[in-house]
Amino acid sequence: MIICLTTQGRDLDAAMDTTFGRAAFFLFVDDAEMKIVEIVENTPSAHGAGVQAAQIVAQRKVDALITAHVGPNAYSGLAAAGVEILAGITGTARETIDAYRAGRLERITGATSAGHGGGRR
Repeated sequence: MIICLTTQGRDLDAAMDTTFGRAAFFLFVDDAEMKIVEIVENTPSAHGAGVQAAQIVAQRKVDALITAHVGPNAYSGLAAAGVEILAGITGTARETIDAYRAGRLERITGATSAGHGGGRR
């Protein structure tokens, strides 16, 4: 199964990024092997960052996205692509994958922010 995580760095020890559209990186991970299959540096546009990010994730046909905040336009695009969206990020990407494997993450069933960077802390 391939999952996408929003992170602040390029490896499994990178801190998770709490936003989706403006996350620094997307790590695409084969969770069965705990192996990164692709790293995408996110370079969001001034407008439509969430939609742009949703396209990046959907094009890679991931099974799940793990993040903290997703705006309404990004949520719609991801849901239409059949991507399961999960929240409950913990520390590093590795720790978050462990939480995912243990079933401790919460399924997101709608936008968690108003968009336009609303989830950025």
